[in-house]
Amino acid sequence: MNPLTELRYFFTALGYFTRVPVPRWVGYEPHYLNAAARYFPLVGVLIGALSALVYLAALHVFPAGVAVLLSMAASLLVTGAFHEDGLADCVDAFGGAYTREDVLRIMHDSRIGAFGAIALVMALALKWQALAAMPPLRAASLMIAAHAASRTCAISYLATLDYVRAEGKAKPVAQRLSGGAFICAAICGLPWLFWPDWFHAPDWRFAGSALAGLVVLRVAMGRYFVRRIGGYTGDCLGFAQQIFELSIYLVGLIWISS
Repeated sequence: MNPLTELRYFFTALGYFTRVPVPRWVGYEPHYLNAAARYFPLVGVLIGALSALVYLAALHVFPAGVAVLLSMAASLLVTGAFHEDGLADCVDAFGGAYTREDVLRIMHDSRIGAFGAIALVMALALKWQALAAMPPLRAASLMIAAHAASRTCAISYLATLDYVRAEGKAKPVAQRLSGGAFICAAICGLPWLFWPDWFHAPDWRFAGSALAGLVVLRVAMGRYFVRRIGGYTGDCLGFAQQIFELSIYLVGLIWISS
């Protein structure tokens, strides 16, 4: 394993999923993206950390609800609403079409429809309310855990499903993910679930509950994608990431309420 090559793959992942400038020496080749998939959860860690820092800083000035909104705005700004776009496109397509061809056509359309707009508003509102209702330390730590673990679960589809478009923005990513690459991704993204309160002892029960929920959602969404379109698209991965992220926040809220 060449450290410089691995660093290039990490920067490729960072440049693909965020608007953060990357060094020129990284360059670009299509095969970089597939190799970079193992580092997608690590990019999620950085996005979650940015959100957490903005949230904790804003708490010194604003109420929790406003602080959460500012943290969400920061994550949307740094990612360009990359995954949220996938959520809206998928809901429009799956909600407004019957045939596979119509689903793919609507999903490819850059315009947002009523289904997508409603889903986007609902998802953002649920994130906002769930995080605002949590103690600050838990909310901040779950931002990191959710951004990281949700990306791990989303890219797991690269290992088991087929990419259904002949071409597309996600095509370079969409080669089959090897077992070793997915293990690397899981190591980067899943352990954060065990520390929902950062410096406290690992919470195995919460992590187990969150992981169980993620597995159930992962299987259910995968079967749905296969049934409707025979596999996945880049929008499907964005949709899945958003659902996984939201599910972690809701499990975290249930946990502190029980």
